[in-house]
Amino acid sequence: MDKIEKLVKFVVEQFAEYKDKIEYKTEEKETAIEITVLLEEADMGKVIGKQGKIAKALRTLVKASTPRDSKKYIVEIKEKA
Repeated sequence: MDKIEKLVKFVVEQFAEYKDKIEYKTEEKETAIEITVLLEEADMGKVIGKQGKIAKALRTLVKASTPRDSKKYIVEIKEKA
Protein backbone atom coordinates (compact mmCIF):
# COMPACT_ATOMS: atom_id res chain seq x y z
CA MET A 1 0.00 0.00 0.00
CA ASP A 2 1.57 3.29 -1.06
CA LYS A 3 1.30 6.64 0.71
CA ILE A 4 -1.65 7.89 -1.39
CA GLU A 5 -3.68 4.78 -0.54
CA LYS A 6 -2.82 5.24 3.16
CA LEU A 7 -3.95 8.88 2.93
CA VAL A 8 -7.31 7.87 1.42
CA LYS A 9 -7.77 5.18 4.08
CA PHE A 10 -6.91 7.59 6.90
CA VAL A 11 -9.33 10.30 5.75
CA VAL A 12 -12.21 7.91 5.01
CA GLU A 13 -11.87 6.22 8.40
CA GLN A 14 -12.11 9.58 10.19
CA PHE A 15 -15.70 9.95 8.97
CA ALA A 16 -16.95 6.35 8.63
CA GLU A 17 -18.80 4.69 11.48
CA TYR A 18 -18.30 1.09 10.28
CA LYS A 19 -14.53 1.16 9.74
CA ASP A 20 -14.21 -2.63 9.78
CA LYS A 21 -16.62 -3.01 6.85
CA ILE A 22 -14.84 -0.63 4.44
CA GLU A 23 -13.25 -2.20 1.37
CA TYR A 24 -10.54 -0.60 -0.75
CA LYS A 25 -9.82 -1.71 -4.30
CA THR A 26 -6.88 -0.31 -6.23
CA GLU A 27 -6.71 -0.79 -9.98
CA GLU A 28 -3.83 0.44 -12.07
CA LYS A 29 -4.86 1.56 -15.53
CA GLU A 30 -2.86 2.91 -18.46
CA THR A 31 -2.81 6.56 -17.39
CA ALA A 32 -4.24 6.49 -13.87
CA ILE A 33 -4.53 4.55 -10.64
CA GLU A 34 -8.13 4.17 -9.49
CA ILE A 35 -8.89 3.75 -5.78
CA THR A 36 -12.43 2.57 -5.14
CA VAL A 37 -13.79 2.88 -1.60
CA LEU A 38 -16.76 0.59 -0.91
CA LEU A 39 -18.88 1.70 2.05
CA GLU A 40 -21.96 0.59 3.93
CA GLU A 41 -25.10 2.58 3.07
CA ALA A 42 -25.07 4.25 6.52
CA ASP A 43 -21.55 5.63 5.92
CA MET A 44 -22.13 7.06 2.45
CA GLY A 45 -23.43 10.46 3.60
CA LYS A 46 -20.84 10.77 6.34
CA VAL A 47 -17.88 10.15 4.04
CA ILE A 48 -19.16 12.14 1.05
CA GLY A 49 -20.35 15.06 3.19
CA LYS A 50 -22.91 17.78 2.50
CA GLN A 51 -22.92 18.59 -1.21
CA GLY A 52 -19.89 16.30 -1.61
CA LYS A 53 -17.54 18.62 0.26
CA ILE A 54 -15.60 15.89 2.09
CA ALA A 55 -15.21 13.80 -1.08
CA LYS A 56 -14.03 16.87 -2.99
CA ALA A 57 -11.54 17.74 -0.24
CA LEU A 58 -10.25 14.15 -0.27
CA ARG A 59 -9.71 14.30 -4.03
CA THR A 60 -7.91 17.65 -3.64
CA LEU A 61 -5.61 16.15 -0.98
CA VAL A 62 -4.85 13.17 -3.21
CA LYS A 63 -4.11 15.41 -6.19
CA ALA A 64 -1.81 17.63 -4.11
CA SER A 65 0.02 14.61 -2.66
CA THR A 66 0.63 12.88 -5.99
CA PRO A 67 4.22 13.24 -7.25
CA ARG A 68 4.54 15.00 -10.61
CA ASP A 69 6.10 12.04 -12.39
CA SER A 70 3.45 9.63 -11.08
CA LYS A 71 0.21 8.48 -12.67
CA LYS A 72 -2.93 10.42 -11.78
CA TYR A 73 -5.04 9.02 -8.94
CA ILE A 74 -8.81 8.75 -9.20
CA VAL A 75 -10.87 8.25 -6.02
CA GLU A 76 -14.31 6.68 -6.36
CA ILE A 77 -16.65 6.34 -3.39
CA LYS A 78 -19.35 3.72 -3.84
CA GLU A 79 -21.94 1.87 -1.79
CA LYS A 80 -21.46 -1.87 -1.30
CA ALA A 81 -23.83 -3.89 -3.44
